[in-house]
Amino acid sequence: MKKVLFALLGFFLITTAAQAQEDGPKLVKQAGKALTTYNQDPTGNKAKLAEAVQKIDQAFQTPEVKADASAWLLRGDIYNRRLDSDITARVLNPQAPFTGDNDALLAYEAYKNAYDNPTAKKYEKADALKGIQTVQGSLINIGGAKYENKDYEKAYLSYEASIQAHNVIATAKGQSVLEDPSILNDQKYFTAVIAAMAKRCKDAVPYLEELVKLDSAKAYEPLYNCKIEMGDEAGADKVLVEGRKKFPEDSGLLFAEINSYLKKGKLDELTSRLEQAIKQEPNNIGLYVTLGNVYDNLYQSMSKEKNNEKAEQYFNEAKKYYEQASAKDPKNVDAVYSLGALYYNKAAVRTQEMNALPDDFSSAGLKKMKTLRDEILALFDQSLPYFQKAENINPNDVNTLIALNEIYARKEDELSLEFKKRLEVVKGGGKNPSPYFKQ
Repeated sequence: MKKVLFALLGFFLITTAAQAQEDGPKLVKQAGKALTTYNQDPTGNKAKLAEAVQKIDQAFQTPEVKADASAWLLRGDIYNRRLDSDITARVLNPQAPFTGDNDALLAYEAYKNAYDNPTAKKYEKADALKGIQTVQGSLINIGGAKYENKDYEKAYLSYEASIQAHNVIATAKGQSVLEDPSILNDQKYFTAVIAAMAKRCKDAVPYLEELVKLDSAKAYEPLYNCKIEMGDEAGADKVLVEGRKKFPEDSGLLFAEINSYLKKGKLDELTSRLEQAIKQEPNNIGLYVTLGNVYDNLYQSMSKEKNNEKAEQYFNEAKKYYEQASAKDPKNVDAVYSLGALYYNKAAVRTQEMNALPDDFSSAGLKKMKTLRDEILALFDQSLPYFQKAENINPNDVNTLIALNEIYARKEDELSLEFKKRLEVVKGGGKNPSPYFKQ
């Protein structure tokens, strides 16, 4: 009896497995019929399109269907038809949502699988190629929409597929929407840039390197940035040097070089680059402030080396660029604060020199001490109006409040208490409602 039961159970399992194997092809046929019915009357048979999608998705859960070129072709047709339906709806209502996330991409992938299938018949390959041509434009359009929505990963996948579609079409000597070399190169550039934005620099680099070989100026900067992102600093430097040599007027590469030099502390090399950048963008206040900062740092470096002549030269250059920035934009707090800090830091250097003097209570020693002290106080007085103006522009800047507190403390002025309170408010997470100094 047990043997009979086991035999029946084995027969039942075999029968069920055989039935499951039949389900895939049967579902493909059902999906095809549903699509045909929909096409006969799209308005009256809307539900049939949804049924076709459901059936074909179920069918592709079976290995047998995945190996069938005609099934892939049908899947491409179904998703392409749903995309057409959505586009038609959006003509009447531009705000109408797409039914799927990216039916163009799903359709392309299905057609591509049909086209690459080694068992595909000649007419099936021809139909798959036609399908790829049909969805190529939609891949670009939907990729653009994904980009506008800041969905960079999906935008990249769509744009990448449009280029893959072009390669298939071009190999088959068909007509591609990217047939014009300039349009194709633009699409490769956009695809690479979006790949980088999607944190996929490995996917972006091959496109950018291809464009660089074509002497595309705009490809150098994103390629440099991707090399940096990937930790290839030597490769990035090589790209930057080559790009700057070929395209010395390219502002993107110039700013990349400036940032590189800033990062590496190459201050001497920076000045000429920043001066060039100012010539190209004379209204960019940040460039004036940055160049002022570079000269400021050079001044401090020369001061430490006791090279007073060079130090004074750099001090004057820093002052010049800060003043130019402030003249162009009187409300630019960075420029105003930096002018105050320039004098303040010079006073700090003199203070260190004074503190390093040996004890000398002779008349000559006391005179030297007094001379230095008077110079320090004069420098603090010169910095004060700039900090007062900076406080007026931004009454909650910590560095400005610290400077004002310390200067008034040195002058033994009770205002130091006022700025101490204001500083404590900001450090405590609050905000001063209005500036102390009125301009």
